[in-house]
Amino acid sequence: MTPELSAPAWLWIPVTIWAAFAQTVRNAAQRSLTAELGTLGATLVRFLYGLPFAGAWFWAVHAWTGEAAPGPNAVFWAWVGLGAVSQIAATALLLRAMQERNFTLGVAYSKTEILQVAVIALVFLGDPITLATGIAVLAGTLGVLLLSPADRERPFRAMLAGWTTRASLLGIASGTAFALAAVGFRGATLALPGAGFLIAAAATLFAAQLVQTALLGGWLAAREPAVIGKAARAWRASLLAGFMGAAASAGWFTGLALAPAAHVRTLGLVELVFAYILSLKLFREKLSRLELAGMALLLVGVATVTLGR
Repeated sequence: MTPELSAPAWLWIPVTIWAAFAQTVRNAAQRSLTAELGTLGATLVRFLYGLPFAGAWFWAVHAWTGEAAPGPNAVFWAWVGLGAVSQIAATALLLRAMQERNFTLGVAYSKTEILQVAVIALVFLGDPITLATGIAVLAGTLGVLLLSPADRERPFRAMLAGWTTRASLLGIASGTAFALAAVGFRGATLALPGAGFLIAAAATLFAAQLVQTALLGGWLAAREPAVIGKAARAWRASLLAGFMGAAASAGWFTGLALAPAAHVRTLGLVELVFAYILSLKLFREKLSRLELAGMALLLVGVATVTLGR
């Protein structure tokens, strides 16, 4: 029995919405750390300070469900490794895209992750692309691109004309790596036969954060050891980012254990809705016509993937 068969069919929806909300809070908490630690240092905080919370969640799920901790196998670790390395690589590629002259175009192309994850999950995991899924993915992708266009006057012409630039290719590669990460983590949860969805997701989360902390922490220790010291001294601010990062990841991993990656990542776009609502409330900003169109398409994608599964 796979994990997604041992839970109500609708459970992935509130779990994914929680993940998107927790990620919004984590991003806000991480923003203040980026100036002090740099982007990679703030990313390390997410894994390093999130690891104890991921371990605590794994223990709590084990104690609550009474399930024995699943015995990881070679296939599980292969999927975890793919997800962990891909997520770090995606962040690095996105940073490189942002360093290019036309970084906005690169960032826009990274949003094609939603489109790419549907294809990659079909190839590697056999997750089907139904008509509803296809509509949701396309609507969600177009909506995100309209919300963060490279050219507000001619968004689609800019995308089509600039796809061969270095920035756009880095952005596409970043989106591919993010898609591979989602597929890798879903594959890991499905590689624990007989395990319930909660314990499978919790085990995958703990293993992934352990690998990511070791890889990124080791790289920074060798290349930029001063960042490690700064992260240690900023432990108070880092705890909130670590906790919310682990909480968000627990939601993402549980959602991926319950539903196809394309569904989870498309519904996860509600994170942008939360961010825009927060912006409207705090700064009383108004949405442009382009942003309203993007938000409408995004909501179409979210509604379709939620109701049309």
